[in-house]
Amino acid sequence: MDKFSNHIKNILHGFFLAIGTTIAEPSTILPLIVNYFGGGSMLVGFFAALLRGGAVIVQLFAAFHAQSYQLMMPYLRKVFFIRFLSWFLIGVAIFVFGESYPKVTLFFIGFGLFIFSFSAGFAAIYFREIMGKVFSHKFRGKTMAYRQFFSGAGGLLSGALAAWILESFEAPQSYAYLFIISSFIMGLGYFSFALVDEPIKESVSKRESSFKKFLHNSWLLLRDDKNLQFQIATFFLAYGYLMALPFIILDAKEKIDLDGVAIGSLITMQMVGAMLSNILWGRLSGGGRDILSAKFAIFLQIIALFIAMNASSLLQYSIVFFLIGASMDGTRIASSNLILKIAPVQKRPVYIALQMNIVSLGMFFSIFGGVILNYLNYATLYISTISVLFAALFFAFKLRDSELNSE
Repeated sequence: MDKFSNHIKNILHGFFLAIGTTIAEPSTILPLIVNYFGGGSMLVGFFAALLRGGAVIVQLFAAFHAQSYQLMMPYLRKVFFIRFLSWFLIGVAIFVFGESYPKVTLFFIGFGLFIFSFSAGFAAIYFREIMGKVFSHKFRGKTMAYRQFFSGAGGLLSGALAAWILESFEAPQSYAYLFIISSFIMGLGYFSFALVDEPIKESVSKRESSFKKFLHNSWLLLRDDKNLQFQIATFFLAYGYLMALPFIILDAKEKIDLDGVAIGSLITMQMVGAMLSNILWGRLSGGGRDILSAKFAIFLQIIALFIAMNASSLLQYSIVFFLIGASMDGTRIASSNLILKIAPVQKRPVYIALQMNIVSLGMFFSIFGGVILNYLNYATLYISTISVLFAALFFAFKLRDSELNSE
């Protein structure tokens, strides 16, 4: 375990993936693209949820099969190719149809985002199982912090690249170039992780005779494990910030002048927050303090929303996106490490899928945010979001750590 070569490949994967996906960041670029082609606030919320949450419906099915796999990498490589292709084709569709056929363009953007996110349901199970096999619990927290630090650095480059493309080309061609160029950068990350040296897993579970029986057994695991229940409640509600996040940029657009440079700077601030915060998250996770990471990250989300509710300058919005970037990486590390700590080795894919499948439903919070904004106003949206985050913080204080399954 803990091979340096696997550590480097994990970091490279995060670095290039961050550059690629940040090009269509759901809190900045994507809402502007959807808005350009005539999509309203509800469609913005739906597409943001689609990009983040399309994986939800397949994670348990992926775990049903994955629990009996000795090697995950052959399946993960196929998923990588599908994700690359779907992202690339979004750019092609924008270039071909563009503003001449805005509804067709929106359809293909939505379809591409669905395939990209749907396939992530399989990728997430395979990826985390591989991470559980190749890294010990404490080193895993460190390598993920390094990964997210360099992902933040990649995001900085992505923000600069996005700003240059948006300033150099007219819309919608600039949006097409964003997706096409980023797909190849993303592909470098997929290639890096595909070379990870994965050991054969000797201790595997026998697959149930049917998916229905698997779901029943999974329900029994969830019913009997209180700690798993509290983790799911915490990280599900921690996604509550997504109710407001896709719309902060639209709120800012009404209050201040947002050109390509300003948009790029907000992306950059979000990535800087993510990058620098991983110094803290890495230290906490390396010391086994993932629960503290979860509490602090949720608290940062609450602070960010309070600032966004009253923001009226680029500086204030920069602080908002800085804090959001920091908090997102904190909850990500805490969530992934805590589930691997409490999960029995034989049932690790099932535990991962249970938490991810239910928690990922929180990615659809942006849809509720779109509905609130469509019928009410930004003040109501921000207050509702903050209330959900306080509920997440409440459950975070009920979390209990476990080292029973440390390698």
